[in-house]
Formats: sequence, structure tokens, C-alpha cells
Amino acid sequence: MIDFEAYLRRIVHFGDRTPTLATLRSLHARHTEAIAFENLNPFLRWPVLLDPASLEQKLIREGRGGYCFEQNLLFGHALRSLGFRVTGLAARVLWNQPEDAVTARSHMLLLVDLDGEFYIADVGFGGQTPTSPLRLDTENVQVTQHESFRIATAGTGFKMQTSIGQKWKTLYRFDLEEQFQIDYEIANYYLSTNPASYFVNNLIAARPAADRRYALFNNQFTVHHLSGSAEQRSLSSVPEMRAVLEDAFRLRLPTSVELDAALARCLGVVPRLRGIDSHPTGEFEIGSGAGERRPSNQLRRDEINAQRKGARPSDGDE
Repeated sequence: MIDFEAYLRRIVHFGDRTPTLATLRSLHARHTEAIAFENLNPFLRWPVLLDPASLEQKLIREGRGGYCFEQNLLFGHALRSLGFRVTGLAARVLWNQPEDAVTARSHMLLLVDLDGEFYIADVGFGGQTPTSPLRLDTENVQVTQHESFRIATAGTGFKMQTSIGQKWKTLYRFDLEEQFQIDYEIANYYLSTNPASYFVNNLIAARPAADRRYALFNNQFTVHHLSGSAEQRSLSSVPEMRAVLEDAFRLRLPTSVELDAALARCLGVVPRLRGIDSHPTGEFEIGSGAGERRPSNQLRRDEINAQRKGARPSDGDE
């Protein structure tokens, strides 16, 4: 396991530690704001290590961020330390892809069981990372501090969607089959080493703040305000890129000649190989805000167990 006290200091959480929904929401919000989504290691051709000791060293002690496997594995370890019941899941990313696209299971997310009420926790989806856990509820629109989300049925599984400009866009498709460390290790190795991987060829960073989202895609830095306005500028030097990564994304950067050389590659580059692994980038859109809430139709424990076994949900949840 990880040094839980160090983790709490890293995300600046000094509140309740009981395994309740309120605690889950607080940890989820503070984690996403404190630990930026970033892919410096793949971009630098450095290994991405997923064992607990490496996650603790990089994301907690070194003040770095990470991408989905690092973020959600770390968050899962922290939740289990508090007594939450957590199951690792995997998703096929459909962001900016056709709805019927068949993509690899290249994204990690978590299922949290709160006494029979199930929530999706995902602190690692780049520019569209939810800033709150979402009920596994196929009826209600769920409003977070930043955007509105909904979970729709998709065959024997689900689709995670967010509201963008009065339209729903799918982030990813997932089911409730439990995933294990080895499953994430294989996907992580591909995404972090394959010469065609989006993460190897582009620099990406994203972090939400109270009233905005920060995004970096290569040398394009954008601040999206929840009011709907946005500011974008092209970074033109390595010192400027370092300053943005350190200030807006709160990263403690390694002192490495390799890093400066990699940042120099970003200046004026054209985005490469979009869609090779269909992952979100620092480019994103702000949602349209709160949606209408209806009476809950949250999935029950027996339906969750049926989903885990591959059975179709009952007619009432279609």
C-alpha cells in the first residue's frame, strides 16, 4: 500500500476519513485539483511504473502527475486504506470517435461500493476528468462542479457521457468486469512505449480548478472558464513551457536535459497520430451546466452482480 498520510497532505485533505459518500466526494475533488493529468514519462520515453511504491514516489513525493493508470491506481489504494470497497474496471475510449468504434480497453476507472450503492470514480480522464464520483445510475443527469454527466446503457454495459453545448458526447464505453494489475500493466506498456502511441508523440497536461480547467497540448495552453469563455496562447520557449507546467499544473519538474529537449520538440509541432489510442488530450470543451434531475433509478446490488457475470440488465433498466 501507499503512505496514506503523505497522500492526504499531497491533496490537502484534512477532513473526515470515514468511508462515506461525503468523504469519497471530498477526496475525488481534491485529488483531481492537486494531482495533474500529465504524460511526461511516455513523452520522454521514460518508463511508467504502476507498483504502489513507484506511484507513491512519483505522484506524492516527487510532486508529479500521471495518466489514467497511475491516477486511478493511486486513488484506489487511497480509498482502500480508508475501508472503501473498490473494484478496478476498464473502458474503451470513444472521445472524438464514432459511437460504434471498437477501441482497445485503454482506460482505467474504479467502481466503489457504498453499502450497495455503486459509484464510478475516475480521476484520470485528461481534459474531461469528472471532478466528482458518479452514481451508476442510468436515469439521472448528474451535475458536478464543472460539467454535467450521465451514464447510459450500451448493450450489456454502459457509456459515460458529458454535456457539451447542449449535446451529449461519449467519453468511453465500459462494463463491470473486474480488472487486475496485470491487465493495466499490459495496456500501460503499449500506451507508454509503442512508437504510434498518442502519449509517446504529444505532450498533454490537464488540471481542473474551482472555476476553470487548464489544458496543455504540446505548446498550446488554454484556460477554459466555467462561464464559457476561454483564453488560449501558443507557448514559444522552453522556459515559458516550464513555467506553465509548474504554475498552472502545479508540477514539480525533474531537472533533466532530456526534459528541456523534449519541451523544445513541442514548440510549433503539429499534433501527431490523433486517434491511434483514442485518448482524451488537454483539448476539451466546457459542458452546458446543470441538467434536469429526475427520481433515481440507481442500479441495485443484484443488477450489479448480474452485470459482473455478463448477464443483460433487467427490462426495467434497459
